[in-house]
Amino acid sequence: MKLAIISGLSGSGKTVALHTLEDMGYYCIDNLPVALLEAFTREFSKQHHKDIQEVAAGIDARNHPDQIKRFPEIIRSCRERGINCRIIFLQAENHTLLKRFSETRRKHPLTGPDMTLADAIDKERKLLTPITTNADLFIDTSQTNLYQLRDLVRECIGTGDSQKQSIVLRSFGYKHGLPADADLVFDARCLPNPYWEPDLRGLTGLDKPVVDFLDGDATAHKLGDHIEQFLETWVPNFSSDNRGYLNIAIGCTGGQHRSVYLVERLARRLGDQFGEIIIRHREIE
Repeated sequence: MKLAIISGLSGSGKTVALHTLEDMGYYCIDNLPVALLEAFTREFSKQHHKDIQEVAAGIDARNHPDQIKRFPEIIRSCRERGINCRIIFLQAENHTLLKRFSETRRKHPLTGPDMTLADAIDKERKLLTPITTNADLFIDTSQTNLYQLRDLVRECIGTGDSQKQSIVLRSFGYKHGLPADADLVFDARCLPNPYWEPDLRGLTGLDKPVVDFLDGDATAHKLGDHIEQFLETWVPNFSSDNRGYLNIAIGCTGGQHRSVYLVERLARRLGDQFGEIIIRHREIE
């Protein structure tokens, strides 16, 4: 049986993620009490539920704090029973969450007469620590719309072996901020910038003229080779640490040319060695 647990901060997109899994055929239940998680998985492991092999549960701060503290031991018990568990934690920057609650006029589950929204968000981050320390994948939705989030959930959950590490290669632009969920970050701003070439400015690293421009530069090859060698050396160590996902981000100034080029180059050259590689181009998407 496959179990996907969707958790995260209120306002980060947990409902969208659960609905996406439901559309993929998962049996989904939201706001499941942590204390019932083990019973939930045992029920679906019974013979009369054999037609349902993919289930998902939303677990968040609406649980009692004492129950959230038990999350690691319950997940460990589920995995010992042979259940393939993936824990996806959704997060966003504080100012993004404040804006979302302001726009939707929803009430944060932890707010009250003596608790402001900002304080509730900070408290929620601390409360969910037992879940974050066990998460396989972090998705930062600060700059992600619901369509992009749906695509990412489909790619991360809908493909691949849950016992094998997945690599997420992402390009980004430094002027738009660092990806908060990146495990490793590489800087491509030292390379010649196609932006300053009038014929290339409106293109991206996916377009052949830009690829040809950077393929013709020795420093681009050198940086790409060095990143590739680093990953070939150290990714196996991350795999042995039982990480479900490894998020690797490569940035340039605007996230349109150099970083996109390097992500595509690495994906081609590392695919045979590391298997499933998910490619995301943040600024283009």
